[in-house]
Amino acid sequence: MSTHEPPADRDGSPAPTGADSLSRSAVVSGAVSGPAPGGQKPDPGGEPRAEAEGASEGEDEPAGEVTSEDETALEDEDPGHSRSRDLLLLVGICLLALLLVNAFVARPFSVPSGSMEGTLRPGDRLIANQLAYAFGGHPQRGDVVVFDGTGSFLPESGGPAGFWDGLSSLGRGLGLAPAGNTVYVKRVIGIGGDRVTSTGPGGRITVNGVPVDESSYLAPGDQPSSVAFDVVVPTGKLWVMGDHRIASRDSRDHLGEPGGGFVPESRVIGRADWVVYPFSRWTDLDRPAAFAATAGTGGHGEQG
Repeated sequence: MSTHEPPADRDGSPAPTGADSLSRSAVVSGAVSGPAPGGQKPDPGGEPRAEAEGASEGEDEPAGEVTSEDETALEDEDPGHSRSRDLLLLVGICLLALLLVNAFVARPFSVPSGSMEGTLRPGDRLIANQLAYAFGGHPQRGDVVVFDGTGSFLPESGGPAGFWDGLSSLGRGLGLAPAGNTVYVKRVIGIGGDRVTSTGPGGRITVNGVPVDESSYLAPGDQPSSVAFDVVVPTGKLWVMGDHRIASRDSRDHLGEPGGGFVPESRVIGRADWVVYPFSRWTDLDRPAAFAATAGTGGHGEQG
């Protein structure tokens, strides 16, 4: 049984008949390379050629169009992101530099008591120079030093240090944690090899037989010492005293203990060189001229 409906093409439209019965693809290709209807050659400048070029242009990607990959690259180079990354890097470098300075160069401390008045007051912030004795140097008579009193002013801790003890010690060394109650600040009176004596109330302290005039730094009304003593400082150790003598527990108070009141040089954290807070008290802590008279009298005072 036949119908008068022409067969449908793939897109559902009626198939062409007769001269137009060529498929659409054949028409396009014929327009480009085959002979024109009626035996005429296609005009290179005619409409079929333009149609073919138009189809080719439609297949090519337009020049200058930004692809999705290019857009991603542009997003990666966002100036805002770059600035944020640079800022974070700068902050990280500054924090690392601060930690290194605290650990090896200059470390801040807070003065907890009045034992060093009138040179230091409670609440003063000072900076300890950790490089002062780092390259073969030694503490000198008259220096104000910050030191760990463990083993001299305090007994050695019993048993091995635990994990948290080690972590706390690291934090203190980096300046991230308070110094703790084992750290002291005092003035060096005698160094290794010195003989330091006092006759008690009314008399000056002598170093290797030379009386020392301490009036420039002692707290007003204080005497050099209210107790008599006569000691020879062992090599590598220090005899230290506070400037507020009547309020200071120093080497004199530990004479009968195992350490004898002498502080090992290895326990010195640094030399207190500056008071930086309060700002009204900003000053440097120079070595007093009173100890110049003891130069050349013994000890290692002339070594560094």
